Amino acid sequence: MDRTALVIESRNTGSGVMLKYIFYLLFILLAPFLGVRILFLLTFVFLLGLKFSGKTSFRIRSMKNLAFSMSLLLLISVLFEGLAFSFPLYIVLGAFAISAISAVEEHVSYFTETRRSKKGSAFENIPSTGPEGKETGYSLFRSSAFLGLRILAAFLAACWVIHWQSLPVSCNLVFFIAVIGAITGSLFESIPSGIDRKISVPLGAGMTMWIFEEFRYWVPPEKMLVALGFSLLLGCLAYRAKIADTSALLSAALLGVLIIVFSGLSWYVLLLAFFILGGGFTKYRYRYKESIGIAQEKGGIRSYENVFSNSTAALVLAIAYGVFPEHGTTIVYAYLGTVATATGDTLASEIGTTAKGRPRMITTLKPAVPGVDGAVSGLGELAALFGSGLIGLLAYALGISDDLTLSILLTTAGGFLGTNVDSLLGATFQKRGLLSNSGVNFVATFAGAAISGALYLLLGGLYS
Repeated sequence: MDRTALVIESRNTGSGVMLKYIFYLLFILLAPFLGVRILFLLTFVFLLGLKFSGKTSFRIRSMKNLAFSMSLLLLISVLFEGLAFSFPLYIVLGAFAISAISAVEEHVSYFTETRRSKKGSAFENIPSTGPEGKETGYSLFRSSAFLGLRILAAFLAACWVIHWQSLPVSCNLVFFIAVIGAITGSLFESIPSGIDRKISVPLGAGMTMWIFEEFRYWVPPEKMLVALGFSLLLGCLAYRAKIADTSALLSAALLGVLIIVFSGLSWYVLLLAFFILGGGFTKYRYRYKESIGIAQEKGGIRSYENVFSNSTAALVLAIAYGVFPEHGTTIVYAYLGTVATATGDTLASEIGTTAKGRPRMITTLKPAVPGVDGAVSGLGELAALFGSGLIGLLAYALGISDDLTLSILLTTAGGFLGTNVDSLLGATFQKRGLLSNSGVNFVATFAGAAISGALYLLLGGLYS
């Protein structure tokens, strides 16, 4: 891990660290005047110099990985220069600035942990981690502060290029993609991975910013800040309630910002209803489920993997609603179908496994062990119907759908059938090792969306 290596390595302070930050600053300040091609050559030469220097300290490896990722982004910018889908230099520089703030955060973490280890340090009484190494209020505050710094750094770095190169780009658009890129960078920072963060953070942030830059879609900064604040607040509450870890908190924040600005607050509230129901019913008879070995891991705490596997389809549809308003009604019911599938599947799993008697395999109807992939029970099927129908009712109450009958009918159908698609995939592809549990959830939520959307196209006209 980056931070572990940083702490283990001898004190990484003094002239070496100062030179590192001078390099960051010079790269940002000189970028608009040098141009993308010269920057690519200089960065590539710098990478080769580090590679053949023979030095292998953590700081050198970190700089080498950052140079590699920046060389790759700059190469993409060179290759796409002049094309319809160009990769602007201000996106590259924004991603670089986000990664630079990550380096600052690493050194703050090192400084804090070093000071905390000294007896009598002022930091000793500041709670950082709770039981089992979980972050607490102080650490959450620090993470939020660095998220704000990433947003500011990405925005200023991009505006610096735009100003000196006289680019016709709105500051509102720049702020929009800076927020998205910063949250993405923070998310990659929080995800445990074998890939060095100096590679994953700039590449993840840069590519995400590029995607949304191509939409040319933005909202006023004040709306973006409200969406970000609301999403972070709810994510922190989920963290405090022990139904989400840090990566899930940031994933939910990213989802929240995008869903709110592209489709509306009510859409995000509906998705939150799934997370609340899922988290709540995970605790239902948890000790019993734990005793038979089928309980959710980590005490029911969700991670980024749970969030994205169940919500990617919802995110895609929410963005599509903002980009393609002419297909709005169809997208609405597809969105309801995917949220209903995620809800129905979670409730079926958490409630159905506690049913008396043995469940049956969905493929053969033969008795099966509770919790096995593809096993279904009558109680689980009822739970799926209840969860799906509840999402349809909430959608009408929130004003997402203006027709109560269609909302409940199409949402329940999509959610119930999508849940059984999940069971079918579990009994076949997951059992054979072709899909993971997250992969099954990912495919099933798209299936639920397709079912509800198709049913609206088939029945909507007849009903109206």
